Amino acid sequence: MTSPQHPIDSGHGMRSEPADVLGGIGLSGRHVMITGGYSGRGLETTRALVGVGASVVAPARRPDHARDVFAAEGLDAVAVGALDLGDLGSVEAFASEQLDAGRSIDIMIATAAIMACPETRVGDGWEAQFATNHLGHFALVNRLWPLIEADGGGRVVSLSSTGHKRSPIRWDDVHFVDTDYEKWTAYGQAKTANALFAVQLDRLGEQRGVRAFAVHPGGIMTPLQRHLPREEMIAMGWMDDEGNVNERFKSPTQGASTTLWCATSPQLDGMGGVYCEDCDVARVPDADDPMARFVGVAEYAIDHGEAERLWELSAELTGVNAF
Repeated sequence: MTSPQHPIDSGHGMRSEPADVLGGIGLSGRHVMITGGYSGRGLETTRALVGVGASVVAPARRPDHARDVFAAEGLDAVAVGALDLGDLGSVEAFASEQLDAGRSIDIMIATAAIMACPETRVGDGWEAQFATNHLGHFALVNRLWPLIEADGGGRVVSLSSTGHKRSPIRWDDVHFVDTDYEKWTAYGQAKTANALFAVQLDRLGEQRGVRAFAVHPGGIMTPLQRHLPREEMIAMGWMDDEGNVNERFKSPTQGASTTLWCATSPQLDGMGGVYCEDCDVARVPDADDPMARFVGVAEYAIDHGEAERLWELSAELTGVNAF
């Protein structure tokens, strides 16, 4: 079988802006849900969607703060609800409100995340990055499934990262119970989980009209870096001693573009379950490629067996499975 994981020459690229990928696309009458939609690239994603006519709901852990942000940005029409992805009770309560409202979801974008945080435990002692970035979104999408598959189905976009190359799923110790916590390994595992979630959700949802995509938005300076000392970002080459950001980083608007392309582009009709970057389907780089750490997708992050195994584990941990 030929893998769909190869570029399709979309005509867009690393520096494409939202206006480039949304040209000619109108979303009037379409309903979008986006987690993390009030900060950084998520805010730019929300702004672009509203700009082409979509109605948007952006759940937030701090809903009053989110409303203040949207008001300051002239996005008062964006609906806000209370949602803490690290708390499954909060996920259930928010999803129940949405199900009661009964409005179908045409586009679901899972962009909220934490990165490289100090060791933190949530829920049943779960490691916070895996729990928040993956398990919370897993539970949310499964609980909202009747709305996502309604009206012929929609698209789901799961925000991953090139950081997934820091770690596959650590099956023997997902929550760092028996091994020392390492923040970047934990982040890498969570981002691999985000990619595998899209693979399995697409397989399960295709017959119901739902397609799913994983996205690496690119390196962007946003509040996601809140846990990183300046010295560490300098040591990693993200910026120089004067604070000048590495030229390979994108602006927040450019960082929104691949998400928007996956959510709306007719070029992806009939496709799904792929990992995308720079507004195109990513490639699987050769092992000896000197840029393999920074471009493309690792084979373990698109492996169907790994995706199915992760789905089963996630359903067991959260107690939720729409399928």
